[in-house]
Amino acid sequence: MKFKIKKAQPKPLKKTTLNRFLRKRMIIYVIPNVFFNFIIAYASFNELGYTHFFACTQSLARLTLPMAIFLPVVLTIDIMKRVTDAAGQEAIEFKVDDQLNLKKLMTKLSILHGLITGSLVLLSLLSAQYILSEFYKLDATAMALLVGVLAGLLSILFTYIPILILKRYLYKTLPAN
Repeated sequence: MKFKIKKAQPKPLKKTTLNRFLRKRMIIYVIPNVFFNFIIAYASFNELGYTHFFACTQSLARLTLPMAIFLPVVLTIDIMKRVTDAAGQEAIEFKVDDQLNLKKLMTKLSILHGLITGSLVLLSLLSAQYILSEFYKLDATAMALLVGVLAGLLSILFTYIPILILKRYLYKTLPAN
């Protein structure tokens, strides 16, 4: 006897506009990312009371670099998938072009976003360490706040940037009279 696994149907969405849909998703992304990244950083940094950019086990780079690489990857894939699902359910005013290879576009954009933000954060950390001394001690609470703010900014940016690129493949539907 063969068992067939049925593909799960996406939850039906209410009709809305793309801007409202994106604003709601942005709020859902920002609040937990800021909270959890701040709490994780604060718990990690609070051990000795101070931290460095790259030196020791409590380095700022140890927390910010993985976040700066993986957060844009996950957010890009998630928001593009949700917008195309909403367009497929006709919950937003756009339709997706049938010629679009969505998986290829999501993969390419997510890798590109992760590499760009990771390299920008690495360059920022390297330049900050170059400007300040190698042995400069950073306040743990301030650095935890910085990590939380960075997570919030990345959440906002990577809610909207992928959709700006996806809009090339979206077209408005004509209202039915």
